[in-house]
Amino acid sequence: MLRIILLQLVAMVVAACIAGLLGGVSALWSALLGGMCCFIPNGLFALRLYTSTRKPGGANPMTFLFGEFIKIATTLALMGAVVWLYRGVNWLAFVLSFIVVLKSYLILLFRHRP
Repeated sequence: MLRIILLQLVAMVVAACIAGLLGGVSALWSALLGGMCCFIPNGLFALRLYTSTRKPGGANPMTFLFGEFIKIATTLALMGAVVWLYRGVNWLAFVLSFIVVLKSYLILLFRHRP
């Protein structure tokens, strides 16, 4: 799980750098904020699952379902906060960065191990 979260962090930084080069400072901040709207909830979800697996008896399905609900609610709350607090959002950079971070785990799925 830690590798996926670290990969999402790297994907967020790379997407923000590319957005900054192509669209300026507003695009850079928008891409960072879009990536964080995905990265932070996923990190909290992974932390919750990790701590629940360390408990006696391990994780149960309700832990996963409740964590997934919290992850979705946190994502929506962060997106709402960005829209409300940052008026200069570059929507293309914001949405594309969110999608890049959201789908970055596919890189690990197609990675070959000897």
